Amino acid sequence: MYKNLTPPTTGEKITYENGQIHVPDQPILPFIEGDGTGPDIWRASQRVLDAAVEKAYQGKRKIQWFEVFAGEKAFKEFGEWLPEDTITAFKDYMVGIKGPLTTPIGGGITSLNVALRQKLDLYVCLRPVRYFEGVPSPVCKPSDVDMVIFRENTEDIYAGIEWAEGSPEVKKVIEFLQKEMGVKKIRFPETSGIGIKPVSKQGTQRLVKAAIEYALEHHRKSVNLVHKGNIMKYTEGAFKSWGYEIAVSDYRNEVVTQREAWIIENQDNSPNLTIEENALQIEPGYSMMSPDKQAEICAEVKATLTLMPTHGNGRWKTKLMIKDSIADITLQQVLTRAKEFDVVATLNLNGDYLSDALAAQVGGIGIAPGANINYTTGHAIFEATHGTAPKYANLDKVNPGSVILSGVLMLQHMRWTEAADLILDSMSKTIASKVVTYDFARLMDGPTVVKCSEFGTALIENM
Repeated sequence: MYKNLTPPTTGEKITYENGQIHVPDQPILPFIEGDGTGPDIWRASQRVLDAAVEKAYQGKRKIQWFEVFAGEKAFKEFGEWLPEDTITAFKDYMVGIKGPLTTPIGGGITSLNVALRQKLDLYVCLRPVRYFEGVPSPVCKPSDVDMVIFRENTEDIYAGIEWAEGSPEVKKVIEFLQKEMGVKKIRFPETSGIGIKPVSKQGTQRLVKAAIEYALEHHRKSVNLVHKGNIMKYTEGAFKSWGYEIAVSDYRNEVVTQREAWIIENQDNSPNLTIEENALQIEPGYSMMSPDKQAEICAEVKATLTLMPTHGNGRWKTKLMIKDSIADITLQQVLTRAKEFDVVATLNLNGDYLSDALAAQVGGIGIAPGANINYTTGHAIFEATHGTAPKYANLDKVNPGSVILSGVLMLQHMRWTEAADLILDSMSKTIASKVVTYDFARLMDGPTVVKCSEFGTALIENM
């Protein structure tokens, strides 16, 4: 089955049936240690994960680690940046973890991270963002941040459909757009590169479905669909519309949209309110609208009022709120009104910006965890969200928090929550006591600066 790898002789595979993950007591988990600082970080992280599992389950459970290869180490060993053996291992064993990887230099070579996501169709990039007391932050109230980002992982501009300026291919595309499609908005066609942004109903709805089910399972308050639909109506605007559609069709008794909440609350407060009076309250410009638009708003109110038996009398307040916001204002409001955001579902590029900006609010990308998941097949790869930082390689210096907390996500995904909680509690205690790596220490008063490996040791001691 494998060309160059030998799996562990002990342990069993994780399986996934009927939407449920089944984890044996000794699961085999593939790992990629990563490039640059990856080996330092992985050594510390593996010790912490193993210690948490040992302490939580007193030897009844144990991870059997299976090293697989990608990036520089793979190229040196096998002459390939992403060997087929590695893809096969992640497919076979369902769940794994990886450190940061170098993107190969050279035209036409994609990011290895993106390649892994696409080959395994890991359509959800899961990025929880929370604050640990004592972590240096550039904002006044970092503790207000407690969000979970569901970033679509396979579409949008990250699909990689583009052609370089001046190439024969881009000339064909521009000629087709201008002559066949009547496009007149390419300002400088002779010197333009062209990219295509696919956004599908299927891709959108499987992401939003995952976000809603996560929010319901974890008793979250809302799911916010973040988009730029005011400009890109048929891609990002469609993302918003398709998201609402799956919410109200598949989860009608569990959810309420923000506009539905306004309408229902108006009716709760004034039971004799007419449909038109309710429409006036939710749309301040109602009186200036065309008759057709007014009829559309009234139809919306009338349809919403059919929910009164299940959502009226304040019962809507117990439902999961589905709402949306424009991407640019969202980047402002996560700074100024962070408590209003809970679970966020968004497209690939928006999610890239948003998750990194949020990470900065709670201490930086050095402790930001990430996961790439296919909730249909059960495949998942948990990963460091930062780069390789090669200038710090082999110095035992950098913060291992991103991989450790990604390991926490992995343990939670495996339903080994007792081990996950041990690490989270220890992380809180260790940082609060100001035992930190250099990145946090330089922003603190009176820290105890420790090496990467020593931070891992401190976490183990504080479990």
